[in-house]
Amino acid sequence: QEHFKESGGGLVQPGGSLTLSCVLSRSIFGNYPIGWYHQAPGKQRELVASITHISTTTYADSVKGRFTISRDNAKNTVYLQMNSLKPGDTGVYYCNAHPYPILNAWGQGTQVTVSS
Repeated sequence: QEHFKESGGGLVQPGGSLTLSCVLSRSIFGNYPIGWYHQAPGKQRELVASITHISTTTYADSVKGRFTISRDNAKNTVYLQMNSLKPGDTGVYYCNAHPYPILNAWGQGTQVTVSS
């Protein structure tokens, strides 16, 4: 079963915006806090934002004030609104449980490229 399905990535110029979506399976949504993770080329995956079932949020320092995580319970979906994008935001974005990702449930991720 596919638990996490990410979409919404693309190519954007520095300063631009994107909104990523993560559709979660019913068995996951509501049972785990969810995080968005960023894997830059050649680097390890890192948490950039998380949200609990009551919409308590956390952000990495590098994205505070630029990214916003939210959820739509009716759609089993978690979003990541990304504004003021920088070249360092380039990479693949994944969603998974937080703080303990489900190791065999990583999705394909969605590629974000910030370049002029």
